[in-house]
Amino acid sequence: MSKTSSPAGVSDADHSTWQPKLALLVAATFFMEFLDGTVLTTAIPSIAADFKVASADVNITMTAYLMTVAMGIPLSSWLGERLGARRVFCFAIALFTVASLSCALSPDLATLTISRIVQGMGGAMMVPVGTLAVLRGTPKSDLLRATAYLVWPGLLAPVLAPLVGGALTTYLSWHWIFLINIPLGLAAFVAALRLVPSGHGDRARRLDWVGLALTTLGVGALVVGLEGVGGHGGEWWPTVSIAGGLASLAAAAWWMLRTSAPLFDLRVFRTRTFRAMSTGGFVYRLTISSIPFLLPLLFQDGFGWDPLKAGAVVAAVFVGNIGIKPATTPIIRRFGFKPVLVFASLASATTFAACALLNPGMPEPLIFALLIFSGAFRSIGFSAYASVQYSDVVPGQLPSANAMSATLVQLAHGAGIAVGALLLRLFEAAPFAGSDEIGPYRWAFLAMAALMLLSTIDSLTLPRHAGAEVSRARN
Repeated sequence: MSKTSSPAGVSDADHSTWQPKLALLVAATFFMEFLDGTVLTTAIPSIAADFKVASADVNITMTAYLMTVAMGIPLSSWLGERLGARRVFCFAIALFTVASLSCALSPDLATLTISRIVQGMGGAMMVPVGTLAVLRGTPKSDLLRATAYLVWPGLLAPVLAPLVGGALTTYLSWHWIFLINIPLGLAAFVAALRLVPSGHGDRARRLDWVGLALTTLGVGALVVGLEGVGGHGGEWWPTVSIAGGLASLAAAAWWMLRTSAPLFDLRVFRTRTFRAMSTGGFVYRLTISSIPFLLPLLFQDGFGWDPLKAGAVVAAVFVGNIGIKPATTPIIRRFGFKPVLVFASLASATTFAACALLNPGMPEPLIFALLIFSGAFRSIGFSAYASVQYSDVVPGQLPSANAMSATLVQLAHGAGIAVGALLLRLFEAAPFAGSDEIGPYRWAFLAMAALMLLSTIDSLTLPRHAGAEVSRARN
């Protein structure tokens, strides 16, 4: 496999033309994929009642979806290279849309679970193939603008999911969680035919079967293990699953570093700015993913709020995300990636520690204001990591970098929820946490603040002018 040549099917013009409409299209499909990963949380009781099963049994539909998305990304990346981005991306949208209809029409839990697996297959192909289509057509000078479009689904979907799911389930039915994907999917399919550049792909590109098997097995075991930690405390199997997943990924790395045509070019990790995505960036995503999980539980279990009110207040994080977005790119251009990443992680850690002070007697506008600031800092850091990771990656390594980044984003999201749930259980049993309902949440937020500081330390080790070609910082 060539490491330095331009990807097959991509013309020189593709590397110099910024296409905001394409970036917006890809972002919209990502939003559907990310939202459907967590939106079912508030609908689980309704689904369980309709299917006459226990609520805990419905969790398999979420696990199956998230596992399929994470496991499918490595193969999807290869398919995009082999068959061409437009062909695979359009097929992914069609598969996701049809599967969404099947989910809405499911008569029982088994059918819904199978439909969710198929939906996850479509989502897995939309993630790396869509991103790669945008990145290949974006020059380095416009990379900040491109990632500003691409990061908002990952920021907003986890925050809006409880509110959207709760509203649809309360005022319509859980079926509408999937039915709203039908018109969106049809519109996205038509737009993709017009906007995604045509390319025939590299039909001679071989598939690294050993690397694919080890990577897929490892990612799947990690997702299952993390889901188990998040929902089945006290059992031994999640630990075994996580350990097996890490061992399988280690074996995959060993194999791909030695074979002549690896699934991924792991030499991209020699690039310091990309490596930051898997070190400090992974910790950053893990911690911010835990907050939309912890806050609704705090407001419901600790404050006694109903799910809709809890979701509405948590949506303040969304307000902060959107409010700061127009200023994110100018901030990065003015100060550079390193100072922005250090600031975003420190500021986020401060807001997490402040969440430990929340109590039912605190004025709600003050709570809302704190969450707005938390959302703003979250948005700045998320955008900076999403941009800096590709700033120094050469074109030949872009497909590998893109697929590994998408996989790590999925794992960080799962790990954030799992770590948050684990901390709650640990502090519930800790005598120093107190006997009230809020005590374990206070300590969980403090622990997340301390964990976020690991991201700060990693950012401090970045070169002073890291990603300067993209940020064009002058300091």
